[in-house]
Amino acid sequence: MLKTILAIAGKPGLFKLVSQGKNMLIVEALATGKRTPAYAHDKVISLGDIAIYTTEDDVPLGDVLETIKTKNEGKEVDVKSFSDDHELRKYFKEILPGFDEDRVYTNDIKKVFNWYNLLVAAGITDFVEKEEAPAEEQAEE
Repeated sequence: MLKTILAIAGKPGLFKLVSQGKNMLIVEALATGKRTPAYAHDKVISLGDIAIYTTEDDVPLGDVLETIKTKNEGKEVDVKSFSDDHELRKYFKEILPGFDEDRVYTNDIKKVFNWYNLLVAAGITDFVEKEEAPAEEQAEE
């Protein structure tokens, strides 16, 4: 699901991929539903391609969002409730204990929480692709 959700540099919010044209994408803002073109020169990245730095391997954004959903029981994160950056980083450490504190900036953490809130508000709560059982196993059942 996250493969079709896009972040576009210079444009606030998240966008859903609607269609592809010649040298452009047609995207729809999750918050407003307004459709706009994203051209080849725009820096567009799929949320499915983003990972968070950790001290071991990088963790896909979908896994992090799934952990946030579990910790908050599917509700939005109130980013403004954190009094300072230290509190925000401490909360993120509860979600992703091994995140690399030198390479993951506070603004990145805020962006992850804001993206999570936008996705939940848009009704998107499946952050990790469900792997289907192989056909042989399904036949045995």
